Amino acid sequence: MKGLIIAIRFLTRLPAPRVTVSSAEFAASMRWFPAVGLIVGALVAGGGWAGAKLDPWSGALAALLLWVAVTGALHLDGLGDIADASGAAHKDPVRLRAVLADPHAGSFAVVAIALQLLAKLVLLHGLIATEAFTAILLIPFAARIAPLLWSRWLPALHDGLGSRFRGAVRPVDIGLWTILLLALAALSPSLLAAPLAVLLWGWWLRRRIGGISGDGHGAGIEVSESLLLFAALLWTHVA
Repeated sequence: MKGLIIAIRFLTRLPAPRVTVSSAEFAASMRWFPAVGLIVGALVAGGGWAGAKLDPWSGALAALLLWVAVTGALHLDGLGDIADASGAAHKDPVRLRAVLADPHAGSFAVVAIALQLLAKLVLLHGLIATEAFTAILLIPFAARIAPLLWSRWLPALHDGLGSRFRGAVRPVDIGLWTILLLALAALSPSLLAAPLAVLLWGWWLRRRIGGISGDGHGAGIEVSESLLLFAALLWTHVA
Protein backbone atom coordinates (compact mmCIF):
# COMPACT_ATOMS: atom_id res chain seq x y z
CA MET A 1 0.00 0.00 0.00
CA LYS A 2 2.97 2.32 0.38
CA GLY A 3 3.25 2.45 -3.40
CA LEU A 4 -0.36 3.60 -3.66
CA ILE A 5 0.24 6.36 -1.11
CA ILE A 6 3.31 7.52 -3.05
CA ALA A 7 1.34 7.52 -6.30
CA ILE A 8 -1.52 9.49 -4.72
CA ARG A 9 0.90 12.10 -3.38
CA PHE A 10 2.64 12.38 -6.76
CA LEU A 11 -0.37 12.40 -9.10
CA THR A 12 -2.91 14.29 -7.02
CA ARG A 13 -3.38 17.03 -4.46
CA LEU A 14 -5.43 14.75 -2.23
CA PRO A 15 -4.43 14.44 1.43
CA ALA A 16 -2.27 11.38 2.06
CA PRO A 17 0.11 10.29 4.81
CA ARG A 18 3.69 11.52 4.53
CA VAL A 19 6.10 8.66 3.90
CA THR A 20 9.83 8.38 3.44
CA VAL A 21 10.47 7.43 -0.18
CA SER A 22 13.55 5.96 -1.82
CA SER A 23 14.24 6.40 -5.51
CA ALA A 24 13.33 2.76 -6.17
CA GLU A 25 10.06 3.06 -4.24
CA PHE A 26 9.12 6.21 -6.13
CA ALA A 27 9.73 4.50 -9.47
CA ALA A 28 7.75 1.42 -8.37
CA SER A 29 4.78 3.62 -7.47
CA MET A 30 3.99 3.82 -11.20
CA ARG A 31 2.45 0.37 -10.81
CA TRP A 32 -0.34 2.08 -8.85
CA PHE A 33 -1.08 4.86 -11.33
CA PRO A 34 -4.26 3.18 -12.65
CA ALA A 35 -5.59 2.81 -9.10
CA VAL A 36 -5.12 6.55 -8.60
CA GLY A 37 -7.01 7.01 -11.84
CA LEU A 38 -10.00 5.24 -10.29
CA ILE A 39 -9.91 7.68 -7.37
CA VAL A 40 -9.68 10.67 -9.71
CA GLY A 41 -12.47 9.28 -11.88
CA ALA A 42 -14.77 8.72 -8.92
CA LEU A 43 -14.34 12.33 -7.81
CA VAL A 44 -14.80 13.74 -11.33
CA ALA A 45 -17.88 11.62 -12.00
CA GLY A 46 -19.30 12.51 -8.59
CA GLY A 47 -18.80 16.21 -9.25
CA GLY A 48 -20.42 15.88 -12.66
CA TRP A 49 -23.38 14.00 -11.19
CA ALA A 50 -23.89 16.63 -8.47
CA GLY A 51 -23.56 19.56 -10.89
CA ALA A 52 -25.98 17.92 -13.31
CA LYS A 53 -28.73 18.41 -10.73
CA LEU A 54 -28.77 21.97 -12.08
CA ASP A 55 -28.07 21.25 -15.76
CA PRO A 56 -25.51 19.33 -17.89
CA TRP A 57 -23.28 22.35 -18.44
CA SER A 58 -23.03 22.93 -14.69
CA GLY A 59 -22.19 19.26 -14.29
CA ALA A 60 -19.51 19.46 -16.97
CA LEU A 61 -17.97 22.54 -15.39
CA ALA A 62 -17.98 20.97 -11.93
CA ALA A 63 -16.38 17.80 -13.28
CA LEU A 64 -13.70 19.73 -15.16
CA LEU A 65 -12.86 21.94 -12.19
CA LEU A 66 -12.52 18.89 -9.97
CA TRP A 67 -10.39 17.15 -12.60
CA VAL A 68 -7.94 20.05 -12.67
CA ALA A 69 -7.99 20.65 -8.92
CA VAL A 70 -7.51 17.03 -7.90
CA THR A 71 -4.58 16.50 -10.28
CA GLY A 72 -3.09 19.94 -9.66
CA ALA A 73 -2.91 20.50 -13.43
CA LEU A 74 0.13 18.18 -13.38
CA HIS A 75 -0.58 16.57 -16.73
CA LEU A 76 -1.69 19.83 -18.32
CA ASP A 77 1.77 21.18 -17.54
CA GLY A 78 3.28 18.26 -19.45
CA LEU A 79 0.92 18.88 -22.36
CA GLY A 80 1.99 22.52 -22.48
CA ASP A 81 5.69 21.65 -22.44
CA ILE A 82 5.30 19.10 -25.23
CA ALA A 83 3.27 21.58 -27.30
CA ASP A 84 5.93 24.28 -26.90
CA ALA A 85 8.75 21.90 -27.80
CA SER A 86 6.98 20.44 -30.81
CA GLY A 87 5.67 23.75 -32.09
CA ALA A 88 8.75 25.89 -31.58
CA ALA A 89 11.53 23.49 -32.46
CA HIS A 90 10.27 22.18 -35.80
CA LYS A 91 12.87 19.70 -37.13
CA ASP A 92 15.82 20.64 -34.92
CA PRO A 93 16.14 17.97 -32.18
CA VAL A 94 18.66 20.03 -30.19
CA ARG A 95 16.34 23.04 -30.16
CA LEU A 96 13.41 20.77 -29.34
CA ARG A 97 15.04 19.41 -26.20
CA ALA A 98 16.13 22.88 -25.13
CA VAL A 99 12.56 24.16 -25.39
CA LEU A 100 11.29 21.07 -23.58
CA ALA A 101 13.63 21.81 -20.67
CA ASP A 102 12.52 25.45 -20.47
CA PRO A 103 10.03 25.85 -17.56
CA HIS A 104 8.36 28.90 -19.12
CA ALA A 105 5.10 28.53 -21.03
CA GLY A 106 5.00 29.81 -24.58
CA SER A 107 2.12 30.50 -26.93
CA PHE A 108 1.92 26.90 -28.10
CA ALA A 109 1.51 25.74 -24.50
CA VAL A 110 -1.23 28.25 -23.79
CA VAL A 111 -3.17 27.29 -26.91
CA ALA A 112 -2.78 23.54 -26.28
CA ILE A 113 -3.94 23.78 -22.67
CA ALA A 114 -6.87 26.02 -23.57
CA LEU A 115 -8.00 23.68 -26.33
CA GLN A 116 -7.63 20.67 -24.05
CA LEU A 117 -9.79 22.23 -21.34
CA LEU A 118 -12.37 23.29 -23.91
CA ALA A 119 -12.43 19.81 -25.42
CA LYS A 120 -12.91 18.16 -22.05
CA LEU A 121 -15.66 20.58 -21.10
CA VAL A 122 -17.64 19.94 -24.30
CA LEU A 123 -17.14 16.17 -24.17
CA LEU A 124 -18.06 16.01 -20.49
CA HIS A 125 -21.24 17.94 -21.25
CA GLY A 126 -22.19 15.44 -23.92
CA LEU A 127 -21.58 12.47 -21.60
CA ILE A 128 -23.36 14.04 -18.64
CA ALA A 129 -26.34 14.89 -20.83
CA THR A 130 -26.66 11.16 -21.56
CA GLU A 131 -25.89 10.21 -17.93
CA ALA A 132 -22.77 8.27 -18.94
CA PHE A 133 -21.21 8.63 -15.49
CA THR A 134 -19.65 5.17 -15.53
CA ALA A 135 -17.58 6.10 -18.58
CA ILE A 136 -16.43 9.32 -16.92
CA LEU A 137 -15.43 7.39 -13.79
CA LEU A 138 -13.35 4.81 -15.70
CA ILE A 139 -11.57 7.04 -18.23
CA PRO A 140 -8.90 8.41 -15.84
CA PHE A 141 -8.18 4.81 -14.82
CA ALA A 142 -7.71 3.65 -18.42
CA ALA A 143 -5.53 6.65 -19.30
CA ARG A 144 -3.17 5.90 -16.42
CA ILE A 145 -2.46 2.39 -17.62
CA ALA A 146 -0.83 3.97 -20.66
CA PRO A 147 2.34 5.26 -18.90
CA LEU A 148 3.17 1.72 -17.84
CA LEU A 149 3.23 0.71 -21.50
CA TRP A 150 5.08 3.80 -22.73
CA SER A 151 7.79 3.37 -20.11
CA ARG A 152 8.48 -0.16 -21.39
CA TRP A 153 8.10 0.63 -25.09
CA LEU A 154 9.73 4.01 -25.65
CA PRO A 155 13.35 5.01 -24.99
CA ALA A 156 13.93 7.50 -22.21
CA LEU A 157 14.47 10.98 -23.63
CA HIS A 158 16.92 11.92 -20.86
CA ASP A 159 17.91 10.93 -17.34
CA GLY A 160 14.89 12.55 -15.73
CA LEU A 161 11.57 11.58 -14.23
CA GLY A 162 10.46 9.44 -17.14
CA SER A 163 13.62 7.33 -17.14
CA ARG A 164 13.19 6.41 -13.46
CA PHE A 165 10.00 4.48 -14.24
CA ARG A 166 11.43 2.34 -17.04
CA GLY A 167 12.85 -0.53 -15.00
CA ALA A 168 10.14 -0.46 -12.33
CA VAL A 169 7.21 -1.59 -14.47
CA ARG A 170 6.91 -5.38 -14.75
CA PRO A 171 5.02 -7.30 -17.44
CA VAL A 172 2.77 -8.68 -14.70
CA ASP A 173 1.71 -5.13 -13.75
CA ILE A 174 0.69 -4.38 -17.33
CA GLY A 175 -1.04 -7.73 -17.62
CA LEU A 176 -3.12 -7.36 -14.45
CA TRP A 177 -4.27 -3.82 -15.22
CA THR A 178 -5.07 -4.83 -18.81
CA ILE A 179 -7.22 -7.71 -17.58
CA LEU A 180 -9.10 -5.32 -15.29
CA LEU A 181 -9.52 -2.87 -18.18
CA LEU A 182 -11.04 -5.59 -20.34
CA ALA A 183 -13.36 -6.63 -17.51
CA LEU A 184 -14.52 -3.05 -16.94
CA ALA A 185 -15.13 -2.66 -20.67
CA ALA A 186 -18.25 -4.72 -20.05
CA LEU A 187 -19.57 -1.67 -18.18
CA SER A 188 -18.15 0.90 -20.60
CA PRO A 189 -17.27 -0.64 -24.00
CA SER A 190 -15.62 2.53 -25.26
CA LEU A 191 -12.66 1.70 -22.98
CA LEU A 192 -11.58 -0.70 -25.71
CA ALA A 193 -10.35 2.38 -27.59
CA ALA A 194 -7.58 2.78 -24.98
CA PRO A 195 -5.00 0.65 -26.85
CA LEU A 196 -5.44 2.84 -29.92
CA ALA A 197 -4.79 5.97 -27.85
CA VAL A 198 -1.68 4.35 -26.36
CA LEU A 199 -0.32 3.39 -29.78
CA LEU A 200 -1.07 6.73 -31.43
CA TRP A 201 0.58 8.78 -28.70
CA GLY A 202 3.58 6.45 -28.46
CA TRP A 203 4.06 6.53 -32.23
CA TRP A 204 3.80 10.33 -32.32
CA LEU A 205 6.26 10.76 -29.44
CA ARG A 206 8.81 8.44 -31.00
CA ARG A 207 8.53 10.13 -34.38
CA ARG A 208 8.34 13.74 -33.23
CA ILE A 209 10.17 13.86 -29.89
CA GLY A 210 12.36 10.78 -30.04
CA GLY A 211 11.44 9.23 -26.70
CA ILE A 212 9.51 9.54 -23.46
CA SER A 213 9.93 11.89 -20.52
CA GLY A 214 7.81 13.00 -17.59
CA ASP A 215 6.25 15.63 -19.84
CA GLY A 216 5.51 12.97 -22.45
CA HIS A 217 3.74 10.84 -19.88
CA GLY A 218 1.68 13.76 -18.60
CA ALA A 219 0.74 14.99 -22.05
CA GLY A 220 -0.12 11.45 -23.09
CA ILE A 221 -2.48 11.04 -20.16
CA GLU A 222 -4.28 14.24 -21.14
CA VAL A 223 -4.52 13.26 -24.81
CA SER A 224 -5.69 9.75 -23.91
CA GLU A 225 -8.38 11.13 -21.62
CA SER A 226 -9.75 13.36 -24.37
CA LEU A 227 -9.69 10.55 -26.93
CA LEU A 228 -11.49 8.24 -24.50
CA LEU A 229 -14.07 10.91 -23.68
CA PHE A 230 -14.72 11.25 -27.41
CA ALA A 231 -14.93 7.47 -27.83
CA ALA A 232 -17.40 7.24 -24.95
CA LEU A 233 -19.56 10.01 -26.41
CA LEU A 234 -19.46 8.33 -29.81
CA TRP A 235 -20.53 5.06 -28.21
CA THR A 236 -23.56 6.69 -26.58
CA HIS A 237 -24.77 7.71 -30.04
CA VAL A 238 -24.17 4.46 -31.89
CA ALA A 239 -24.94 1.85 -29.23
